[in-house]
Amino acid sequence: MSSACIIRQSNIERTSRVMQVEGMFDIPVSSKSVEKWSVDLELPNEWNIGLIVGPSGSGKTTIAKELWPSSFASSWNWDNAKSILDGFPSQMSIKEIVQLLSSVGFSSPPSWLRPFSVLSNGEQFRVNMARTLAELSELAVVDEFTSVVDRNVAKIGSSAIAKTVRRRNQKFIAVSCHFDIIDWLEPDWIYQPHTNNLKVTRGLLQRPKINLEIKRVHHTAWQIFRKHHYLNTSINRAAVCFVAFEHDIPVAFSSVLHFPHSTSKIIKREHRTVCLPDYQGIGIGNVMSDYVASICRGLGFRFQSQTSHPAMIQSRNKSSDWAMIAKPNRKTKKMSSDMRNGTTGGPTKRYRATFEYVGNALSKEIAQSLWNS
Repeated sequence: MSSACIIRQSNIERTSRVMQVEGMFDIPVSSKSVEKWSVDLELPNEWNIGLIVGPSGSGKTTIAKELWPSSFASSWNWDNAKSILDGFPSQMSIKEIVQLLSSVGFSSPPSWLRPFSVLSNGEQFRVNMARTLAELSELAVVDEFTSVVDRNVAKIGSSAIAKTVRRRNQKFIAVSCHFDIIDWLEPDWIYQPHTNNLKVTRGLLQRPKINLEIKRVHHTAWQIFRKHHYLNTSINRAAVCFVAFEHDIPVAFSSVLHFPHSTSKIIKREHRTVCLPDYQGIGIGNVMSDYVASICRGLGFRFQSQTSHPAMIQSRNKSSDWAMIAKPNRKTKKMSSDMRNGTTGGPTKRYRATFEYVGNALSKEIAQSLWNS
């Protein structure tokens, strides 16, 4: 049980303005301002995520600091002469850092090389959360959780962080005035200081579903997504392109090229797949890629994909829908004209793995409708 009787008092200098307000609003005359909280939190034995939520002034921060002072996350100091990678604990390997950044929804390798100061608010939020989980590995308490980002980033980011905390089997307490994150964070317990109410919610909450509508689009739609691709900002104009929309908002892109093969004429390959930063961390990119692969299989094609992104390699290696046909390697390949022109291959010695989609195929009728629309 986490218990505390908290008293906060401060002296009041009775200036002329103070006395005027006392008179105007009939406030009892006092030389001190006193606030009290009596807290008894009987937390469950098993938990990973807690949420302290309530309106401003209800005592959320005071209570959290009193109960868990050594686990309270401060503002991290970032050296803006160095990349964010260099801000993480020195004992962490680059593989661990990359995995942690990707898991909280910050999946852009080029952005990892930038200093903290040039990142957007949403990117800074995710990077700060990743570093908090790295620095406070036993218990991390984060004040003003999601307060500095828009509500879409707050919801998606909460879900990505919750998944990461549980995967790492850590303990994390969010302190927030925003009730809209509850279902996305899926906390194991919720405490509301303004009502002094603790509710155990482990296993009772479920993240809201995200409904995507996937449509074939013109290749110029790539302009919306190009700067967020981790490897190459160009696109082959022969590519067949698809965009996933969430409430008519474009959130992810995937494109397909025919693969000229010496022994098979029915291979399509993934050309570009990217999810916009605000929607990263909950698997939309993987869902998009899988769906486009199922379209190709429904049309009678094989579908292969080569990737160097560590998060995608890990995800596909665990998935029964993908078979690895070439293990991660840095094998040098002869550069094609497309590679020299910057439309496909990129660096010839980058670390990459090749997979083939072996999951379910869409019906031929639906696949043809999507492909030809």
